[in-house]
Amino acid sequence: MAEAYRGIACSLLTNLVAAIALLSSPAIADTLRVGKAGRTAFSFVPAEVGSQTGIFKNNGLDLDISSFGGDAKVQQAMAADSIDIGLGSGPGLAFIAKGSPVKGIAAMAGPPLIFALVVRNDGRVNSVDDLKGKQIGISTAGSITSWLAQQVSRQRGWGNHGMTEVAIGDDGARLAAVKTKSLDAAIVNLAVALNYADHGDGRILLRFGDIAKHFHAHIIFATNKVVAEQPDQLRHFLKGWFETIAFMRARKDETVKIAMPVLDTDARLTSEIYDELMPMFSENGRFDPEALAVLSRSFVEMDALPQPPDMSKLTTEAFLPK
Repeated sequence: MAEAYRGIACSLLTNLVAAIALLSSPAIADTLRVGKAGRTAFSFVPAEVGSQTGIFKNNGLDLDISSFGGDAKVQQAMAADSIDIGLGSGPGLAFIAKGSPVKGIAAMAGPPLIFALVVRNDGRVNSVDDLKGKQIGISTAGSITSWLAQQVSRQRGWGNHGMTEVAIGDDGARLAAVKTKSLDAAIVNLAVALNYADHGDGRILLRFGDIAKHFHAHIIFATNKVVAEQPDQLRHFLKGWFETIAFMRARKDETVKIAMPVLDTDARLTSEIYDELMPMFSENGRFDPEALAVLSRSFVEMDALPQPPDMSKLTTEAFLPK
């Protein structure tokens, strides 16, 4: 009998040790595949900041981060189940209305502070008015860069297509086309624009921060598959994202250090970009009804849709932190 009790005790002790070891070992993190609409845009730097500081890891996630040359390519990657989450632009919501199996799950940024229009220093283009009929580089059709080009054209009274839009992929390709005189101008992210001007190759002709006061320049998207099958992971991702935004606001030096290799800029320039662009980030991801109304109209203006869609069917706030 004593031997039996000793056996039971040993078994219980073994199970207890195993349980303690299991509890003390680090949890296995889930991996989410995140695609950025631009490699060197400060807008998407929170993905790297949250990963490198362990914020996403603390929320049970590892991020597999990749970059694409514009909204259309991000949407294609989500439709092909190559990525789970897309970091794109507000106008990217139009792809959902056209059948993309995706949902907008958070407002990432407000007015388009991130974008600037650059030209060469050769005197061919001295003012915005000189761009009428000229070729201007954008990322992809239906992107925010396309809408910004058309908005400038409309404000100048040239109609939707007073400038010829050339979809040429990522910022580097657009800038190279300007340098080689294949394009007269290009809309690129501010980090690229400031770096370009800083090296004396050209100049910033126009910034877009004031072109739309109520706007969602960037939105976080998720595939319908992930929405249906991994809702908790989406909640953890958004919690980690907004914790990262809070970290970035409070810890400039650490943010700049992480952002420098992503943006390919030095400390001075990265610090300037940080100061100019941190204000655009949403702190809670809530959608602004006025901004959604502007986006809805923009889809028709860009000939992406024949009529404004019901924006409530394109977005959800169900996964935002409470």
